[in-house]
Parts: sequence; structure tokens; C-alpha cells
Amino acid sequence: MAERVTGSAVPTREQVFVAGGPVGESARLWLDAGSPAGVPPRRASTVMVLRHGRSDGGPEVFMLRRVASMAFAPSMWVFPGGGVDPRDADVDVPWAGPTPQEWAVRLGVPREEAVELVCAAVREVFEECGVLLAGRAADEVLADVTGPTWQGHRAALLAKELSMSQLLSHEGLVLRSDLLSFQDHWLTPEFEKRRYDTYFFAALLPEGQRADDQTSEADISRWVAPADLIADVASGEASMLAPTVTNLERLDQASGPEDVIASTPPVVPVMPVAEYDGARVVLRARLPIR
Repeated sequence: MAERVTGSAVPTREQVFVAGGPVGESARLWLDAGSPAGVPPRRASTVMVLRHGRSDGGPEVFMLRRVASMAFAPSMWVFPGGGVDPRDADVDVPWAGPTPQEWAVRLGVPREEAVELVCAAVREVFEECGVLLAGRAADEVLADVTGPTWQGHRAALLAKELSMSQLLSHEGLVLRSDLLSFQDHWLTPEFEKRRYDTYFFAALLPEGQRADDQTSEADISRWVAPADLIADVASGEASMLAPTVTNLERLDQASGPEDVIASTPPVVPVMPVAEYDGARVVLRARLPIR
């Protein structure tokens, strides 16, 4: 696992995103108020679950469209994920793959925070689409988690009655941290009322498992070719936040899902900043060159 490269060591390029819809309105109100400091962001993990399926060999990715009633990013297409929870802080979680300290180096955070972020990634992807990155040994991964026992565990996680560590211990499993690949790091702009410090991971859909649509946070869930959803955003038929668009564009250029998982791209924290460009509002961000 490569060490995270940060700061001036990473060449960057400027990217400008047009801020439209509710995002643009929030940004405009923030600018007109004098650009006040935002609320502290909450740490979060999100996972790009990949599979084969495109005729050119490139990856398909599992996406959710959030319900319109969600307080953050309503009606927008997202990857499965969510905020770090106190349940994710168990340092004794059964673990396989790179050690928590190795993950700490890669993520650029203390060891305890690395455990939380990796556990949150595994927990959220199981809660939101029923994919469990775990096995009975360090070289095994479960092939079927659709039965009533697993769905009961999933419901208990959602109800906060169970932690991922407890689930793994109860079933004699280890968290397969080696199935995750760290890909990106974005912070929600200061003009948003809800802000997240989000770490983006990628994972290959385990053989025999399937992603489903059982989460109440989404009204549509499906596998997509990145280029198709990017085109829908360009035509106005779909909505996505800047980091989702950026990562879909990267996935669209990948030769296959295994290449994405095996990659250790340079990562720097990216936080778009709103400003006026004439009458319109844009978001400017500096992205690492890959």
C-alpha cells in the first residue's frame, strides 16, 4: 500500500464546476452573506462498488439516487456511503489486509481514525446495498449474504443495535480491508449547512454477492456505465455533486475494475470554493493530476 502523497508534492490542476439548482442557490446566498465560515465537517466514507459489464472491458459502478426528502444531496446520484459513527471506533474489530497503521499512512490520519473510516466504508456499503466485504479467513470472502440471518444483521446495523465489529465477531468473520482501495478525498464546501469530510474508496463486487435496492435512502439503485450517467448530468436528466462527477470521469477512463482497485493514485483533500463568475456562481477546486 503506497503512502499518501500530500501538499505541494502533488501537482494539481484547477477545475471549475458550474453551480446550478439548489447547490447554486445555497452558494449564492453564502456569497451574498459575506462567505461566513462553515460548520465543521463530519468524517464520512463512500465506496465505488465496481463490476465487469461494459463491452469495452471498463467498469460498471453501483449508484443510488437519494430520495427527494434527504437533507443532504436530495435527488442526486451518489455512491453508497455515509458518516462515520461511534460504532466504527472499535479498535478490536477482526481485521485482515493492510494493518490499521498502514491505512493510517495511506489515508493521512491517526490510526484510530483510519479504523473508523475503513469500518464505516464496510458498514455503509453493507447497510445501503447489501454487499459485505468480509470473509471467514484473510484469503476468503463471503459469496452469499442474502439470507434472513444476514438481512437481520443488516437491519440491526441500520437500527444502531449492532456494530460492524460485533457482527464480524458473532459470525466468525474478518473485515477484508484489502478489498478496499483509497481513491479520493473531498470536503463539502463551506456554504452547505451539512458538511462532510469524505474519503472515497473503491471495491470489486465479491463473486457470488449482489448489490440490491433495499435502502430507504434511495428511490432508484442500479449499475451504470460511468459515461451514461455523465451524459445524463450534462443533459440535465440527472444531478450529481462535483466529487461524484469527477470520480465517474476517472472510472470512465479505467481499462477495468481490477486496475482501479490496484491503483494508488495521488490524493489531496479537495474543497470546492464558490465565487461569482459574472452573474453565475461557479465552484473552483484544485484536483491532483493523475
